[in-house]
Amino acid sequence: MSSLPQEPRAKGLDPAKFRDPERTADGQRRAAVALDGIATLWFNTGTLCNLTCTNCYIESSPSNDRLAYLTAAEVAQVLDELDRDWQAEEIGFTGGEPFMNPEIVAMLGDALDRGYRVLVLTNAMRPMMKQADGLLALKTQYGDRLTLRLSIDHYSGELHDLERGKHSWARMQPGLRWLADNGFHLNVAGRTLWDESEASLRAGYARMFAELGLKLDADNHGQLVLFPEMDEAVDVPEITEACWDILGVASGAMMCASSRMVVKRRGAPGVSVLACTLLPYDTQFELGATLAEASGAVKLNHPHCARFCVLGGGACSVGET
Repeated sequence: MSSLPQEPRAKGLDPAKFRDPERTADGQRRAAVALDGIATLWFNTGTLCNLTCTNCYIESSPSNDRLAYLTAAEVAQVLDELDRDWQAEEIGFTGGEPFMNPEIVAMLGDALDRGYRVLVLTNAMRPMMKQADGLLALKTQYGDRLTLRLSIDHYSGELHDLERGKHSWARMQPGLRWLADNGFHLNVAGRTLWDESEASLRAGYARMFAELGLKLDADNHGQLVLFPEMDEAVDVPEITEACWDILGVASGAMMCASSRMVVKRRGAPGVSVLACTLLPYDTQFELGATLAEASGAVKLNHPHCARFCVLGGGACSVGET
């Protein structure tokens, strides 16, 4: 049986880095990102998942409930503030596996009924199919304003299973085909952890889409999103204020310039608003209990900020379709 490609051992993260939110290890002013507005608001519906993936950045599993299930009432309260004070376009739902949350269909319906585009991330397995009737009713009513992003880590079943667990490819197929047969608006999220070029990955996904009869363009970066890998133990440069000009990257292109994520920590009395989807447990990125409290600038004081967003160009919204 194949194994994950073996790459040269990466250099460990310098322990002096990412310690001071104001200054990098060499004393330069750390880059920060101002909130230009909320284009996408994310809700983490809870970290429980039916799978335990090898490289899950949020460590979702059947036993990890560090982020508890949100309720439809809690989502509605945040959406009320969003409606009143912001000009958002899109609502995203992530997890864990969002369809394990018993109130997910009500949450999706609420966001859609308010006029937002809605994106929900899923592995398209049994938890989603248990919500099939409600999901189909939403699709019938709201059409392409509801998008499902399917997590397919590689275009081959063998490597997908190495990341997501034995038989996960086969267990995904019924849900994937049901979505396609019922005309849902879909896109796919893949991974770049494999020792393979982006061009090769996109060509492989194109073959897979054709074989499965999916009407997706693998060269469209909105229809096939390939996420850069994140390992906070591996060394990466810190991002200084000077880096924007050096790299030719705009701070406004970062996720935290246009999005926030709402979570509920296990045992907490209410929700918290975080800087982004990538940093659910680091308390320095917990910005407040309301969107207003979370409207300040975000210091890029974490390896994920550098590797995924600034250097990797990663983003989690729908984007180009």
